Amino acid sequence: MATGEWLRSGLVRQESGVTLVESLVSVGILGLVIVAAITALSTGTLAVATVDQEVTAQSLAQWQLEEIKAAPYSATYSAITQADYAISVGVDPIAADMQRITVTVSRAGKVLMVVESYKVNR
Repeated sequence: MATGEWLRSGLVRQESGVTLVESLVSVGILGLVIVAAITALSTGTLAVATVDQEVTAQSLAQWQLEEIKAAPYSATYSAITQADYAISVGVDPIAADMQRITVTVSRAGKVLMVVESYKVNR
């Protein structure tokens, strides 16, 4: 049998390798996996930043309320100052010796937390 006959008969065809279609499919799947991983990481980072901001706002509101509770009974109370956060204090008299204290914590013009408590003149 001549060499050409061997090739035509398929006896010598023991080709191995990856076709172009298989390569394109594998690159597409790899691309989708990478995009999904990057999306998950960025979403996680944003969630952590949001939770960190909320925890800071809650701590500042609690700190402000503790400062007011420790201060003498008054018609107004000064707000603590903290970089990047604005804290405002509202005082509403309820009775002769009772006040509703409202502490609002905001950042960049967005209200993050509003906490209310009561103070009694003892």
